[in-house]
Amino acid sequence: MSVHIDMSKKVTTQTFRQMKQSGEKITMLTSYDFTLTRLVDEAGVDAILVGDSASNVVCGNDYTLPITLDEMIFLTRGVVRGAKRALVVMDMPFGSYQISEEDAVRNAVKAMKLTGCDALKIEGGREWIDTIRHICQAGIPVMGHLGLTPQSVNQFGGYGLRAKDEAEAQKIIDDALLLEQAGCFSVVLEKVPAALAARVSEELDIPVIGIGAGNMVDGQVLVLHDMLGLNMGFKPKFLRHFAQLAGEVSGAVCSYIEAVKESSFPNENESY
Repeated sequence: MSVHIDMSKKVTTQTFRQMKQSGEKITMLTSYDFTLTRLVDEAGVDAILVGDSASNVVCGNDYTLPITLDEMIFLTRGVVRGAKRALVVMDMPFGSYQISEEDAVRNAVKAMKLTGCDALKIEGGREWIDTIRHICQAGIPVMGHLGLTPQSVNQFGGYGLRAKDEAEAQKIIDDALLLEQAGCFSVVLEKVPAALAARVSEELDIPVIGIGAGNMVDGQVLVLHDMLGLNMGFKPKFLRHFAQLAGEVSGAVCSYIEAVKESSFPNENESY
């Protein structure tokens, strides 16, 4: 089945609300550079997240904490140049909003001014609600993030399923409502039971984007390199490989090496 996508209209935070109201699912993928962003954008994805997952995918770290605000800004600038239609959201990395509300607003303003992105994503609920409210009041669109929040991995003790007990499930519901009241235009729910995610989506007027949260939410997000099959060592239950590009890349590199070694590249037509 083909899906009609209007490529002439820029996706905005208001578009997100309209899509939820009409029941149209929102598609979001991560991207970290100009070239891949252009391909993803031209394919018609609704939103592009410059995730702090760049710490893993781009920098090779085991977790998201090491990446800095300046590194995120550098990556986001390239993504913004490549995206013509999609809403571009930048992750606020660990340490960029936890020190003080004043520091958080200053860093959020810096990120918006230097990247030209459309919105920022911030992890956490009631613990950071005043900070998030002040950033929203500064005129900056904020996407919340609840459930498994990777910046808190050391506190959680791993990347396991969140909200398995009633108390944490209720906290996620309460926090989601607080984020909506604080001014967030959407919320990401990561690695929580599908029934809980569906309930949160029903409770909120703003869209809920899931990753490992079932299909009864308002949209989905995946890490681009994971869904393209470039990162074959990462195989959580929620991940589907929509391509198997690791083998394609390895094969192309092997062919290049062989052609150079046997002096068949460049040939006469590839030489000046």
